[in-house]
Amino acid sequence: MLKILLSKLKEAVTSVAPVTLIVIIISLTPAVNLTATETAAFIISAIALIAGIALFNLGADLAMTPMGEQMGSGLTKSKKLWILIGVCFVMGLLITIAEPDLTVLANQVKDIMPGGGDTGSTLLIVTVGAGVGIFLVLAVLKIIFHKDLSMLIMFFYLMLFAVCAVLAEQGKFELIPLSFDSGGVTTGPITVPFIMALGVGIATTVGGRNASENSFGLVAMCSVGPIIAVMILSLMSGGSLSQYDTSIYEIDIAGLGQILAGKLGDVALALGLIVVFFLILQFTVLKLPKQKLIQIAIGIGYTYLGLVIFLTAVEAGFMPIGFKIGEQLAAFSQPLLIVFGFIIGLVVVLAEPAVHVLNKQVEEITGGGVKKLEMMLALSIAVGISIGLSIIRMIYQFSILYYLIPGYLISLGLSFFVPKMYTAIAFDSGGVASGPLTSSFILPLVIGACEAASGNSNIYNLAFGVVAMVAMTPLITIQLLGFKAVTAARVREKITLRRILAADDEQIIYFK
Repeated sequence: MLKILLSKLKEAVTSVAPVTLIVIIISLTPAVNLTATETAAFIISAIALIAGIALFNLGADLAMTPMGEQMGSGLTKSKKLWILIGVCFVMGLLITIAEPDLTVLANQVKDIMPGGGDTGSTLLIVTVGAGVGIFLVLAVLKIIFHKDLSMLIMFFYLMLFAVCAVLAEQGKFELIPLSFDSGGVTTGPITVPFIMALGVGIATTVGGRNASENSFGLVAMCSVGPIIAVMILSLMSGGSLSQYDTSIYEIDIAGLGQILAGKLGDVALALGLIVVFFLILQFTVLKLPKQKLIQIAIGIGYTYLGLVIFLTAVEAGFMPIGFKIGEQLAAFSQPLLIVFGFIIGLVVVLAEPAVHVLNKQVEEITGGGVKKLEMMLALSIAVGISIGLSIIRMIYQFSILYYLIPGYLISLGLSFFVPKMYTAIAFDSGGVASGPLTSSFILPLVIGACEAASGNSNIYNLAFGVVAMVAMTPLITIQLLGFKAVTAARVREKITLRRILAADDEQIIYFK
């Protein structure tokens, strides 16, 4: 176990070190001026982040992935479709309600939701949870009945943009970026490993020649549901969009204990819901051996500890530093801000815990056909481009739909020319890339830049939407990776055929 933990620590250092070094280097330039307290808080948070990611990844291997696979296969083997549908809906609803990222987002925008205050926050969280539950059921039915993911995704994105048009017509255009961001924050570090493993378990049990392909796509479907749900909720929203509270981005050393206590409760609730579902199925359907249960219990402990450390470090150190860097870079040089956004985007995805879970699972299921390095490179480029484009949009003040509509048209168009597995992986990657570090470091970075460049009143319209961009661009880059693989295979076939046709007949040996 110690050897495995050291290996996970090494991976975590490789993930977090680039982000940390870039921030420290930029802080030593005239463009950014961090106080000694801010620098120390960031470095300590980075060290804690490394420990959190290592423990989380170890826990995901020992508990989250096996639990999801066993639940998926056990429910499918029961051959009671109504039980599978019911459990998937309730599980999607409750796990999403407990997702810490969603709670953070809901608390930031609660005043513009129907009811306002805590009522608005709760209503937003429950609405997103219901969206995930419904679309998780649809994703599971897709696997069972062997339906095409591309067609389903295309249908639901057309529905999404139709609701988007209604929202714009009613003069609530500023809520569109928030609606798209809700789809990104929903697929956080707790839900992604579990949902992906659930898909693998169901697809493996159902079988068929497309079992590997069918195991992907659950995260993609669960990212669409919240966007549509929040858009529908936004049609009833009220409140002022003129002011955004940026006081939450101040470093508060005295409040560290309160942040830690909050994360202890949030993560306990999230994992507790998963454990309760698992135990119910264990006594009714699964009946796993005692040794397997002990392994899962140890893994849950590692997952809990890792997530608490990770989320506390992000909120206490990375969120306020991201806001301040964005604010100061926008005031110093907007072109430099764009370059910094692109560079930090290249490396920030390395520190997303769920990305490593996805990449490992992709390599295993494809039998090495899609390498972890290729996936990481495609995701890094995608996230870098998305953040650079988001900052350009913030500076020149135009609608996010100028990015999202062409982007989704391109990604859906590519789905007709690449193997369906690459399409499923690409849409899952979009949800995974937009994890807690994106919402707690990149989003504050753009919000800080927006306040400095465009004023507080434009934050809802111009700063929000960066999470949606991070979720969209991998759809294109991962499918381009698939397109490259298909093209290379065809070129090799043509070269081989040409060599066979050009072969000298005298070199052919005839046997009698």
